[in-house]
Amino acid sequence: MASKNNPTGYESRALTTALTWRTRQQKRPGVWDRTTRATQDRINNIIPEPVHKVVTAVMKQMTKAIVMGSGWITSRPRSEGTLQERELAVRQLMKTYRTTASIEGGVAGAGGFVLAAVDLPALMTIKIKLLFEICALYGHDSRDPAERFFILRIFHMAFSSARQRPHALAALEASYPDKEGEPVELDWHQFQLEYRDYIDLAKLAQLLPVVGAPVGAVANWRLTTHVANTAIQAYRLRWFNEADPL
Repeated sequence: MASKNNPTGYESRALTTALTWRTRQQKRPGVWDRTTRATQDRINNIIPEPVHKVVTAVMKQMTKAIVMGSGWITSRPRSEGTLQERELAVRQLMKTYRTTASIEGGVAGAGGFVLAAVDLPALMTIKIKLLFEICALYGHDSRDPAERFFILRIFHMAFSSARQRPHALAALEASYPDKEGEPVELDWHQFQLEYRDYIDLAKLAQLLPVVGAPVGAVANWRLTTHVANTAIQAYRLRWFNEADPL
């Protein structure tokens, strides 16, 4: 069995992929990102205010529950297994969660505005639960407050705007539970705004009749896949950092 200090071919490829991802997150916003930002500002003015309030309320409740609650405790941390074995389990888990999210999004999308508002907290619950499961598969104990804070950092990283990603990445890497020094404090207000703005663009059409159901299903599938892939890269960077700090 390979160790972190003697990587297999799989681990070498995983490290290369993670470092490429890391570099991509550090890039400044391009023309497309600036255009998207302008579009997002216009969308924020179109979406009904009750939807914005629902997202803000859900974010506040969810973050408090993650940090302080016991309802998120999942499986015991996996104590054995190579990175490849762990990530095979992660990808199997992804399939289950994104299928659940897709079905939920389709049902909610068929119900128009009312059910779309209900979909927001449901989808966030699915994504956070998935992150807790992934945490355990990589061998970390989600009962540890430091691990929970790291999970929040992954979530923030996944849904940050292009201009915020470099800061979010630096804060993520400063939040490794075994890292010396104090982690960067999380700006809860900015955290809520970034998440709301990210999902608004993906979920807007879910409020429309007829097309709401397929849009909701696809959007939830993609958003769940995105947060899981972000977690994989984040835990890969941490995995290799523990062997040889980057």
